[in-house]
Amino acid sequence: MTSLPNLSRFELTCLRKLWSRREATVRQIHEDLDSPPSYSTVRKIVERLEEKGAVVRVRKSGKAWVYRSAVSPAAMIRKEIRRFLDVAFDGSAAPLVAQLADMQEVTIEDLKEVEGLIEKRRSRRRAPDGPPAKKESDA
Repeated sequence: MTSLPNLSRFELTCLRKLWSRREATVRQIHEDLDSPPSYSTVRKIVERLEEKGAVVRVRKSGKAWVYRSAVSPAAMIRKEIRRFLDVAFDGSAAPLVAQLADMQEVTIEDLKEVEGLIEKRRSRRRAPDGPPAKKESDA
């Protein structure tokens, strides 16, 4: 698969249930959902995920197919965050962080943790005995 698929909210929810199990049947995914729709609806969603290349059939267990994710959680979550930022904040993360702070969803401890992560990232980009390495976009 060359690019990650665009997923609906419910497709992503089903995929997250699959990620938590690594492999699962439609019935197992259905059982893991909070207030699930009908079994046939979940089966249809898993079929759509397969059509989009997000899941693959790995084997049969009795009469049921066992599915595995074909996309990594980290890559899919990055794509969804990027899509959300593009739609809701014109691609900028700063207004999102400000909004979270206004909603009191981000604590001072959270911000300090993020600051530490940013500093670690900066440290990795620096040349061993010189100024910070140029980003690809600076070249």
